[in-house]
Amino acid sequence: MGGVSSGFSRYSSKIHNQGGASSLSVNTPLERTLLDEIRAMDGSNTEIVDRSKTIFFPGDPAEKVYLIRRGAVRLSRVYESGEEITVALLRENSLFGVLSLLTGHRSDRFYHAVAFTKVELVTAPATSVKNAIEEDTRVGLLLLQGLSSRILQTESMIETLTHRDMSSRLVSFLLVLCRDFGVPGDKGITIDLRLSHQSIAEAIGSTRVTITRLLGDLRNAGLLQIDRKKITVFDPIALSKRFS
Repeated sequence: MGGVSSGFSRYSSKIHNQGGASSLSVNTPLERTLLDEIRAMDGSNTEIVDRSKTIFFPGDPAEKVYLIRRGAVRLSRVYESGEEITVALLRENSLFGVLSLLTGHRSDRFYHAVAFTKVELVTAPATSVKNAIEEDTRVGLLLLQGLSSRILQTESMIETLTHRDMSSRLVSFLLVLCRDFGVPGDKGITIDLRLSHQSIAEAIGSTRVTITRLLGDLRNAGLLQIDRKKITVFDPIALSKRFS
């Protein structure tokens, strides 16, 4: 089950940097963040989306840009066969829905965006985002930083889904969650999401029955615990080595 730890390579820096500024919130000389800029744009809005609810479907008009204020969003691609593959699991301060900036606001959405948890989103019309970039190049820099982080998150999911063995795929996914959503505690790293077995299965292309069995194996091996749908990984490095 080699290669499981590949999605874990950036985990340590994430933990050591907790409490500091996010790479998406690097301040401009005027101390304005991407969140500040989007909130100040004409037509900006705050939206609350409940867990498992769709934010946009493939084919929907691409008319605005989204920034996650709280929660997590799953982006997936739906193929003609009906198979749906996760391409990114986005955390707070992540930017998405930017296709309209590249191809025009009349283009259609390419992905399926679903609230993986209850989320708070800050949105702005694509036209307002473009105008802000034209007026101030620092806005463009902040957007570029956001897109760079998005690419890394997509690469992590691609690495996870390349594992043919479902045990390896699950372990890789848990390590990504530890890195992106992990909160250090006395017992280990708690993934700060309430995860149902079904939601994990959908994210990595498995079934609820399989995920329940595999999580049970990991729990019996003393590698993690599950309490009220929150997963605590006692030692992420040990988890990685156990299945590498």
